[in-house]
Amino acid sequence: MKPGFKLPLVTLPLILLGVGFVAYTITTKPAPEQIKAQERATAVRVITARDTALAPVAIGFGLVSPARSYQAIPQVSGTAEYVNPMLKKGDILPEGAVLLRLSTSDYNLAIAQAKANIRAAQARLAEISVSGENQQSALAIELEALALKTSDLDRVERLFAAGTASQSARDAGKSAHLAQRQKVQGLQSSLALLPTQKLVQTEQIAVYEANLATAQLNLERTELRLPFPARVSSVAVEVGQLVVSGKSVASFDGINTAEVEAQIPITGLFALLRPNSADSPTVSFDPTAITGVMTGLGLTATVRLKLGKTVIEWPANLDRISNTIDQKSGTVGVIVRVESAYSSAELGRRPPLTKGMFVEVTLSANPISGVLIPRSAMRDGHVMTVDENNRLISRPVTAKLVQGDVALIPEGLEAGAQIVVSTPVPRIEGMLLQLHPDNDLMGALAAAGSAK
Repeated sequence: MKPGFKLPLVTLPLILLGVGFVAYTITTKPAPEQIKAQERATAVRVITARDTALAPVAIGFGLVSPARSYQAIPQVSGTAEYVNPMLKKGDILPEGAVLLRLSTSDYNLAIAQAKANIRAAQARLAEISVSGENQQSALAIELEALALKTSDLDRVERLFAAGTASQSARDAGKSAHLAQRQKVQGLQSSLALLPTQKLVQTEQIAVYEANLATAQLNLERTELRLPFPARVSSVAVEVGQLVVSGKSVASFDGINTAEVEAQIPITGLFALLRPNSADSPTVSFDPTAITGVMTGLGLTATVRLKLGKTVIEWPANLDRISNTIDQKSGTVGVIVRVESAYSSAELGRRPPLTKGMFVEVTLSANPISGVLIPRSAMRDGHVMTVDENNRLISRPVTAKLVQGDVALIPEGLEAGAQIVVSTPVPRIEGMLLQLHPDNDLMGALAAAGSAK
């Protein structure tokens, strides 16, 4: 076939046939099924709000020190005749144990001298009493002699007036009378001094008795005893050594009670002292009685010692607040007492709480009720919750207590509410959510709420 006839006779019919087939197919094919657009739910992790109680806690660290210490300082001097063989660093001595005994020779001599002085003074007092009795007898005789001299003088005066006695006889009578009066006056003066002499001698006896009491007291002071059970921390005395009064020979740490001055952040301590509610009565802090006020707040304390994986605890009592604040760390010293520092020790299981141990101190107040949520669930003072249609709702809340990774919400969240703990992207109010309960997180919050 010639090329000129090929286009109109072959090609064009084929093209028309194809176009017709396509047109037929389009006109006879049913329209595509339309699918309506649906809202897509965003998957989030949620927890169920539960009412619980959380105790405010403040944690600090410090070193253990004995509540009582004792410096063995002799009050008298002397040579050490006896030193307790257990007076060695680290040994524990019971209450009343004899620590040191000094030579008593000098003090026994002082006692003997004081007793001799007392006996001599008492003998002198007895001598004065006897002398007084003798002078009383002599005075009686001299008074009789004075009466005779007076009678003789009166007779001579009458004779002289009558002219039968000379002037010399008159003068001799007066002289004898005056001499007798002088003797009587001397005896009366001596008797008048006897009470004063007795008083002086009595006071002298009192001085000697005081010297005797001092010597006896010094004799007792030659023996030094331990006033309470304690552990030896240092020793500076040996047998035969001269001990000087006022110089320490040993030091001791009490074992009954221990103290820990833990450094607590001021913010944590303030959270413990904050009232649980607006209706709670306020406490007026009297600077002179602040220790008593702190003790009456009902705070509990626990001392913990970590030995590898083992944690040992001692119950403690809040005793007082330190008078200084660490400006570098912003902490205040809180001093707690442990009454069972040594008595609760168990060989191989529980060591005694001894000086120098670095321990953790936990202070806790009365629990506060509310809903416990993760701290990360709060965003700008709001918590994301889920409504009955599984849609996102943001609620404003105020945390009463933020502690570690958790926050306590007393108001604004009811029990049973679904709280979103993961952040949906994007976060749109009212968006549809696909809920996935976080059971592990709920278990951790339950454990945090039950911890005391």
